[in-house]
Amino acid sequence: MYAIVTIAGQQFKVTEGQNLYVHQLEANVGDSKTFDQVLLIERDGNISVGKPVLSGAKVNATVLSHEKGDKVIVFKKKRRKGYRKKNGHRQCFTKISIDSIVA
Repeated sequence: MYAIVTIAGQQFKVTEGQNLYVHQLEANVGDSKTFDQVLLIERDGNISVGKPVLSGAKVNATVLSHEKGDKVIVFKKKRRKGYRKKNGHRQCFTKISIDSIVA
């Protein structure tokens, strides 16, 4: 059984017991979150597709931790002009565990 759900503006294919990283959520570690924008659910070969979302379907998850991703280096240069800019960025993520998919 799996579902396609929208979490923080992105679509994810999730199954029960799966851990995944999503963009940072406004929640504390250990909190339960419910995502009700379920686009598709597959169970035992039967597929239910929403128009655009399925009514009454939801995905329950638990927040495990807040982490930062790998550093991305942004380097800009214009040749022969002496112009160089170096900047770094680390994206904030939330690690969640999918507890249940309710249809």
